[in-house]
Amino acid sequence: MEELKHLDVKFLKPGEIKIFRGTFNLMHLTTADGTLYRGVYAIRAFPITCPNRYIFLFYYDEKDRSREIGAIETLDSFPEDVREIILDVMRKHYFGYTIQEIYSIKLEFGVLHFEVETDKGPKSFDMRWASHRTLDFGESGKILLDIFDDRYVIQNVNKLSRADRDLFTRYVYW
Repeated sequence: MEELKHLDVKFLKPGEIKIFRGTFNLMHLTTADGTLYRGVYAIRAFPITCPNRYIFLFYYDEKDRSREIGAIETLDSFPEDVREIILDVMRKHYFGYTIQEIYSIKLEFGVLHFEVETDKGPKSFDMRWASHRTLDFGESGKILLDIFDDRYVIQNVNKLSRADRDLFTRYVYW
């Protein structure tokens, strides 16, 4: 931790925060001063060499911008139930379905409803119609984050059939 002190990283300690499951089974975090962060996600700083150390927690603000809450120096300092919540969120972050075909996309009330064929079989999922719910993947791929933060990967939008590509880009054009 000594080498990270100059970076002004806020380290989160078990006695200062409470991590729990909230709405839609998403991870929420409350600080000692009562600040509540909903839909928190976690990213490993060093996923290979230190998978249980230096885990950064983020949330989306009211303008859908990603904001850093702080970092967990070591996951082992937290109780088992909290560690399981964080590990589950990270498993979802690093897991994804690969979309092979798009059957339909419908927009209702700001939510896109997808019917797709994936590498793991047919799937239906809902995604908020917002640019931060779609991430770039390589040169021309996309990662779609559903309402539960599950990941659906289109490895190359240009390799979709023309009909699938036209349907997809009608709704996801960013």
